[in-house]
Amino acid sequence: MPHAAIHRLIGAEPQDPRAIVLAVNDAMVEALKVPEDFHPTRLVEYEPDCFLIPKASSARFTLVDITIFPGRSLATRRALYQAVVRRLGDLGIPAADIRIVLHETPLENWGLRGGTPASEIDLGFEIAI
Repeated sequence: MPHAAIHRLIGAEPQDPRAIVLAVNDAMVEALKVPEDFHPTRLVEYEPDCFLIPKASSARFTLVDITIFPGRSLATRRALYQAVVRRLGDLGIPAADIRIVLHETPLENWGLRGGTPASEIDLGFEIAI
């Protein structure tokens, strides 16, 4: 089950937070082939003094941190990057202003379904894609 945190400046365009959250969630479903669901996806907005962005970026700079299970191929990762960029681009965020960072956390470090390690659960989907 992927998780995502989307970081950007307060007041940045587009100003529809739900659309941004859904764009990233839907990109994860599309590329990672996980069940269609609302995966924990959150938008965090910062005052300009609390979020330094690259000088070449606009005020729409968006950092997407995604935590996933290990095992996805480079092709799957590329598909994820492209899906996030395409879906955020559809909302008006330029591709050059999107940065995506994947974090892989071992299955035994995920407590799911009442605190059971994910390594001991049938997840119902393939990880090694």
